[in-house]
Amino acid sequence: MINVSPASPTLQAIQAAARGSRAAPSAPRPRLIVAGGTGALGSEVLRRLAGSGAFAQTAVLTTEPMTTGLSQVSLVRTEAGAIDDWPSRALAETGIVMFEPPRLYHDRERAFWTPAPEDLLALARWLKRCGVTTLAVVVPHSQGRLPDAIRRGLANLDEQAIAALGFERLLLVRSAQKRVAAAPSGLLPRTAAQMLSIFGYMLPAADQPLRPARLAEFIALALQWMPPGTHIASPELLWQAAHGKATGLFGGKAAPTSSGHMQAFVQAWLNSPDAAQPLGEPSSHGPAARPPDNPPTRLC
Repeated sequence: MINVSPASPTLQAIQAAARGSRAAPSAPRPRLIVAGGTGALGSEVLRRLAGSGAFAQTAVLTTEPMTTGLSQVSLVRTEAGAIDDWPSRALAETGIVMFEPPRLYHDRERAFWTPAPEDLLALARWLKRCGVTTLAVVVPHSQGRLPDAIRRGLANLDEQAIAALGFERLLLVRSAQKRVAAAPSGLLPRTAAQMLSIFGYMLPAADQPLRPARLAEFIALALQWMPPGTHIASPELLWQAAHGKATGLFGGKAAPTSSGHMQAFVQAWLNSPDAAQPLGEPSSHGPAARPPDNPPTRLC
């Protein structure tokens, strides 16, 4: 038996090696708040992000009392009146805003609060007061009716005002929505509508709506790897990400549509210098650098 004194250099070296081998404590996970968790897209985004483990808590805005069976999901009831008059609370660091209306036969979605497009600026100001630093907005548009001039840039004064609010990370996702045609009355109008409906299929593939699962996957990956700045995902980019047509990112070659290649696509699009470090985790090269005062706008 060998006796080693506490002051022994051997024991000190062993203790130092043990301390160095301990894993560094992980940074606290950010919290998420969702406005508009309705429709097929909202349900898929909630399912993917609430169960991913990337967020410590997921809060959903509601209009009436409701219970949830998931410990990591909480419900925040909205106040009556204007959004600017809502009280400020430290709710989350990441926010998602979607505008898809609730589905008819889903009773749970009737309790969720869905914003209107004209509420976007006031909602963004309230989220900023509640501590949100990363904001993602799914901006729907009619199929084939989005002008080329605003596909890759800020579309209106509200979006420009949101970009000027000072969010550390801002993501605008321009997704096409399904066209809902009103049923005309009368035999002749119905006949004319049926004959002209063929033109609804004569649209570029990039202007077609994406499957909610693929769009939710893109949003989740973008939130995980997005560097500081304003990022605008055009319909063409979303179509390339969903169908593996990575023109301009992978040399024009078609990439498989598996989750791993979707992640590589999002990282290549964001072109982050620290793309191997997801949001919320400390860097192995030391503390994270302070974001620039005027982060860049990525238009794709």
